[in-house]
Amino acid sequence: MRFLVDAQLPQRLSRLLVRTGHDAIHTTNLVDGNRTSDARVAQRADADHRVVVTKDRDFRDSHLLSGSPRRLLVVTTGNTTNNALRGLFESYLDSIVAAFDEADYVELAPRALIVHGKRDDETPG
Repeated sequence: MRFLVDAQLPQRLSRLLVRTGHDAIHTTNLVDGNRTSDARVAQRADADHRVVVTKDRDFRDSHLLSGSPRRLLVVTTGNTTNNALRGLFESYLDSIVAAFDEADYVELAPRALIVHGKRDDETPG
């Protein structure tokens, strides 16, 4: 699976995803680095068929309202250590990947993976 890890998550998360066989980049790898706007992050993720991995609820709102980014993993752990975050991803990674077969929006909470259905793009707007 292809991921784009947002600025408020550590670079080591993208390295973990790569080590586990996924294609992952962090916003620090983008031209404007961590200063890249949310809109540009979403654009890049959609163009590259990546899942945006973020703690930023603005991405959730944008996804729900306009469908951008197309695929989104929101980490809802609040403040947590990098080691705890790594452990959470190691525990749930297979389930996260499987969830995106049926959903385009997934939340990773401290003790649960919440899988939302696919966004209905045919709703009149």
